[in-house]
Amino acid sequence: MMVATALPGDVVWLDVADAAALPAEEVLARLGSGRTGLTTAQVRDRLAVLGPNAVRSHRARWPAVLGRQLRSPLLVLLAVTAVASFFLGEPKDALIIGAILAASVGLGFVNEYRAEKAAEALHSQIEHRCVVWRDGHPSSVAVTGLVPGDVVELRLGEIVPADLRLISVTGLECEESALTGESLPTAKATEPVSAGTALAELTCGALMGTVVREGSGTGVVVATGGRAEFGKIALALGERHPETEFQKGLRRFSLLLVRVAAVLTTTIFIINVILQRPIVDALLFSLAIAVGISPQLLPAVVSTSLAAGSRRLARHKVLVKRLVCIEDLGDVEVLFTDKTGTLTEGRISFMRALDAAGHVGEEPLELGLLCDEAIVDPGAGQERVVGGNALDLALWNSPAAATLHEQLGRYRRLAVVPFDHERRTVSVLVERDDGHRLIISKGAPEAVLARCADVPAQVTAALEAEFAAGNRVVAVATREAPGTTTLTPADERDLTFRGLLVFLDPPKAGARDALRRLAELGITVKVLTGDNPAVAAKVCADLGLPAARVLTGADVDAADDTQLAELIDKTTVFARISPEHKARIVRLQRRSGLDVAFLGDGVNDAIALHAADVGISVDSATDVAKDAADVLLLEKDLAILADGVVQGRRIFANTMKYVLMGTSSNFGNMFSAAGASLFLGFLPMLPSQILLNNLLYDTSQLAIPTDNADPEQLARPSRWDVRLIRRFMLFFGPISSLFDFATFAIMLQIFHAGPPLFRSGWFVESLATQTLVIFAIRTRRIPFFRSHPSLPLLLAALGVVTVGALLPSTPLATALGFQPLPGLFFLTLATMVIIYMGLIELGKRWFYRTLPAVARHREPPHAHRIHRRASRFTVASNPLPLPRKAKTAPAGSPTTAP
Repeated sequence: MMVATALPGDVVWLDVADAAALPAEEVLARLGSGRTGLTTAQVRDRLAVLGPNAVRSHRARWPAVLGRQLRSPLLVLLAVTAVASFFLGEPKDALIIGAILAASVGLGFVNEYRAEKAAEALHSQIEHRCVVWRDGHPSSVAVTGLVPGDVVELRLGEIVPADLRLISVTGLECEESALTGESLPTAKATEPVSAGTALAELTCGALMGTVVREGSGTGVVVATGGRAEFGKIALALGERHPETEFQKGLRRFSLLLVRVAAVLTTTIFIINVILQRPIVDALLFSLAIAVGISPQLLPAVVSTSLAAGSRRLARHKVLVKRLVCIEDLGDVEVLFTDKTGTLTEGRISFMRALDAAGHVGEEPLELGLLCDEAIVDPGAGQERVVGGNALDLALWNSPAAATLHEQLGRYRRLAVVPFDHERRTVSVLVERDDGHRLIISKGAPEAVLARCADVPAQVTAALEAEFAAGNRVVAVATREAPGTTTLTPADERDLTFRGLLVFLDPPKAGARDALRRLAELGITVKVLTGDNPAVAAKVCADLGLPAARVLTGADVDAADDTQLAELIDKTTVFARISPEHKARIVRLQRRSGLDVAFLGDGVNDAIALHAADVGISVDSATDVAKDAADVLLLEKDLAILADGVVQGRRIFANTMKYVLMGTSSNFGNMFSAAGASLFLGFLPMLPSQILLNNLLYDTSQLAIPTDNADPEQLARPSRWDVRLIRRFMLFFGPISSLFDFATFAIMLQIFHAGPPLFRSGWFVESLATQTLVIFAIRTRRIPFFRSHPSLPLLLAALGVVTVGALLPSTPLATALGFQPLPGLFFLTLATMVIIYMGLIELGKRWFYRTLPAVARHREPPHAHRIHRRASRFTVASNPLPLPRKAKTAPAGSPTTAP
């Protein structure tokens, strides 16, 4: 029973399992396609009906943001209680409380929504592409633009962009563990399988989201987006990503506040009930205190910090897939990086070809051009190269290659064994126009020479000279192959050495300064490369990154995990290593308790990118590398990466300022409220006044993301530590309460204040002390003299204190329950603020003498891998429709096709 679904406009898509049971030609016919793909008009019509090839959408949706603002149970309970008090005879207080709550929610909503819009704009800059045949020619298109019927080229290292029925394969193997759980790659073929074959055994199908681990192939798209097997899984997981370490810290911090708020609220409520105050007033007061101790704008402050950081990073050519990745970037302690394009210019250029005798010659270049994996558009002439690896592109784009097009036209390629990282060789079988057949192999010199029957003595000396100069070298060899029709890796034997191809990739001009800057940030840089050890050591030495010992892949294989962990600590450069070696090295470094980042852009970097705490790639990287990365650099430059690390640490430092200040001052105020309730015959502050105080205070804190960070705050990574936050709260909170109780005494003993005047005095003093203390909390240095706040933060704090001081003298005073304060009070207040700041400075010196060790362990869950890969199938648009239910056509019946 074949399943095919005809959607409006007669567009067809097939379930991949059903397509795998059909011959390839029949699948093409059912989809109204051919081996040269669809026309542009067909693609346009199908996109209009089926939508993009996506399973995620990045769009800022205000209802969702508003819902998060209203999610607080305390806030909802307070609103319900205020409504109840309205009907119980306290309409004025209820309306004031409602207005303040609305303003607080609105403030958080506006800032978080702006952050969402920033994330949406950020995502629109990230695009993944693939090679597709359209209008008879290969072209590079965004993966989200694929439709059923498109014919797609698959190459080593690429992510399969949709569910495909394979048309042709050459040694194709796909890693499908994300879908099937199979750890070993699956070999692919083109012959149909029997109906009902399990997903893991669809040898003639390539599944969306899987990785091409070996070979190459061509396939026709049968299902896209949520209709593909990977799409179904991604949709089932939902939009929510697994927590990062930063988000876990926020959650632990929130739980701490919930416990503190529960204890204080319950205690204050019981005290007020025992003192026979009205139940509704006591409940409102207790809930207002609970809301007051909760830093409601923490999500807004964090979102604003991250959004501002993302904009700064974008200006510095750094894109993060998710805003919270900025925090992880700031935690990096060890950076593993590849060499090409990071320490070198990355603009590989062909220099010369050396024949077997060591002389400059043309033949090795001609052989190298015949033995390549570049994708050339035949409709645009041989000069238009659509895709290929960097060395092949350098060959094709060299001036010398332009003179050989006529000679190359005499050959026809019959078979190819694609490059892989185990053989480090690519081979082709070609036939000349006179019928002469030849096997050509090209690859790493060690690999090719090992397959040669005889190697001239001068080759070793020539290689050593090129490596000592820091040049990249590829060897070429051949073997006569009369009558040969197929080609396998076993045929790469008894070769005749034909020459060397020499490429130049000089050290990057700014790499030395970037390495020094990373060292100043406390980041150890280590190089992982598949290049020759001598070349890698030469480049690193030229850039001031000495390599006393270079560890090779053979050394890695010979060591067990314990031995290798010790070697990693002593080694800066790792050369001639495989993708598995890279991942193993990264994992062992992480196991030492350090935060590890990996920067790579090649096919062989994907496993290590997934293994690192932070995967970093570049916008021009292979799809598999971009997919595995958390952070993308628009230019492959370590200086840009250093900017990203600084921004991550700056954001964390500013977020911690809000957390530490908010918890300590709020805790002190609420502790003061609990104490005042014991000896006062009235509420020390009305619920509406508490909420207004909290709103004004939080408003001033929205400027924290703009604040400057001290050099010592950026020199090393910082991490969440709830123990530190709790210790800070319990230490500095009571200091704040001392001045609250001093205010109580002054208001009662000196000014003989009644309830309105008492509340006015405490309101102004509380707001002034908890707002101005940011200037002391924000730095471990002496504020203003050795550490300067940003101008927006200074103006916001002084502005809010001024508004609070003036409120009791405005026309709103009566409605808010305030009374004008005498001039002597403000002189007293200024004195207390000065003493308070001085006491805080003394407390800082004692508190920061010793700090508790920060425990660290984080292993991303399996779902993290699915979410990472799903990010490449994402559009910045409206929410995506769920896939339509497939209709079953009678067995053997024709299916409508365009």
